[in-house]
Amino acid sequence: MAILSCKNLNVQYDNQVALKNVNFDLEDGDYLCIIGDNGSGKSTLMKSILGLVTPKSGSIQYGAQLKNHDIGYLPQQTIVQRDFPASVYEVVLSGCLNKRGWRPFYSKEEKQRALNNLKKLKIEHLKDKCYRDLSGGQQQRVLIARALCASEKILLLDEPVTGLDPVTTQHLYEIIEELNRDYKMSIIMVTHDMNSGLEHATKILRLNKEVVFYGTPDEYLCFTNSCHHIGAVKHV
Repeated sequence: MAILSCKNLNVQYDNQVALKNVNFDLEDGDYLCIIGDNGSGKSTLMKSILGLVTPKSGSIQYGAQLKNHDIGYLPQQTIVQRDFPASVYEVVLSGCLNKRGWRPFYSKEEKQRALNNLKKLKIEHLKDKCYRDLSGGQQQRVLIARALCASEKILLLDEPVTGLDPVTTQHLYEIIEELNRDYKMSIIMVTHDMNSGLEHATKILRLNKEVVFYGTPDEYLCFTNSCHHIGAVKHV
């Protein structure tokens, strides 16, 4: 069952086409990797999913009990964000802000949720550490835990391993796969690391403003080798 569907999505900026006739479904439990060159529309698609841009036409439809603000989002970090002077627990708990609404304090359930997500990411021992004193890999785990406080259904990741060393990168991929496999999180990850996408993802979406390919990793390998698998790819 699709929990998010992109239907004939068209987006323009200053009369320039950013996305054209994009269609795909995110099924419950999918691990979708979005790939494409710079300027291919990956960032525009993410902003559309998050409700931050208004399509010229088409739509993004959300499944029952799911809204765009229920999506946990991990953007690329800026230098300023890496130097944020707050405790790990405070950063993770801030993921509950949208759900808190106008209430002045976090609820007992929200605080427990933050602690649970620290455990999921195996960083509960860092709870009282200052965020800016952590390594890059530790900071990414903190931000994923924060995103999980915003949503237990969909996690949207924008180049989550940028700037990390190979060992830390592998550990982070393992964490993301565990969230997908063991905690039934649906994952949407923008990445330049095609090898990781083929290894971990269940679906590949390749963009060049239009959908160049959408299907499984095996079908993508067939596509790149000029095979013709009926129904496996979408050409536009």
